[in-house]
Amino acid sequence: MSKRETDANQAIDFIYKNATPYAQAKATRVYLDEFRKSKKAMLMQGSSETSAVAQEKDAYAHPEYLELLAGIRSAVEIEELLRWQMRAAELRVDVWRSEESSARFVSKAVT
Repeated sequence: MSKRETDANQAIDFIYKNATPYAQAKATRVYLDEFRKSKKAMLMQGSSETSAVAQEKDAYAHPEYLELLAGIRSAVEIEELLRWQMRAAELRVDVWRSEESSARFVSKAVT
């Protein structure tokens, strides 16, 4: 592996710089997940149907509910992308540690 692929400082900088965007992405996703329940209730309340089952059916088919689901999909995509990029940066630090440990072992063995 090249030094660029395992530069621990770059990986740590990446984690540091992306901690806030990751937190924001997760907060957005959790908010939308919870808001989905409220949106369903509001749409059910606005339905002209009288039974709860029919109101729920209307709510799930409503364009606003479908739009919210698309927003949740986008939020999850952003959150997961950042999560896996952060995980990859953590793994780069782990690889760097292993390489440094191996280099120290070789250095001691040679001397």
